[in-house]
Amino acid sequence: MTEAVVELQPALRPKLKEPMGPIYTDAEELLAAASKPLITVGDMVTYYLLEAGRVPEVALVDERTERSAVDDAVVAAFDGFDREVTVENPPAVLTTELLETLQTAIAEADERSTLIMVDGEEDLATLPALVAAPTGGSVIYGQPDEGMVLVDVDLASTDRARDLLSRMNGETRRLWSVLSVGE
Repeated sequence: MTEAVVELQPALRPKLKEPMGPIYTDAEELLAAASKPLITVGDMVTYYLLEAGRVPEVALVDERTERSAVDDAVVAAFDGFDREVTVENPPAVLTTELLETLQTAIAEADERSTLIMVDGEEDLATLPALVAAPTGGSVIYGQPDEGMVLVDVDLASTDRARDLLSRMNGETRRLWSVLSVGE
């Protein structure tokens, strides 16, 4: 089930470098502004929130940060989740496996926390997380060399994520179907 549903084309890369929300460098401040369900994308973001005492409802990690392996202490901190699922997702794509696992984890967020261990790259998962998460939730991801970006799930952030996803190469109709959202 590692079939790619959509793939990022180079022309969209600059759009993805623009932060989608405020940038925080202090995990406590970020947590004070965040809401449930809390979805994290990235090893260091997830680690900092765990160190601050908060287990995200859903976390996506790949044991890498800025293309380098994370320290063993970071990986060890990921033990606090109710469930761990490993998925394959090559760089610059979103696979059926990642999307289905993300959608299920978000749907079950009230019942259990889920760590999605990505074999490949999790960076693009921020966009489908914003589309699949309920309004009022929070998606947090890392902004390299700057901090942690907090995105409130609302109409504006969801529309922006949907727009970026719809401009990717591939099967957007299938993407919406897997995420259980309408076109």
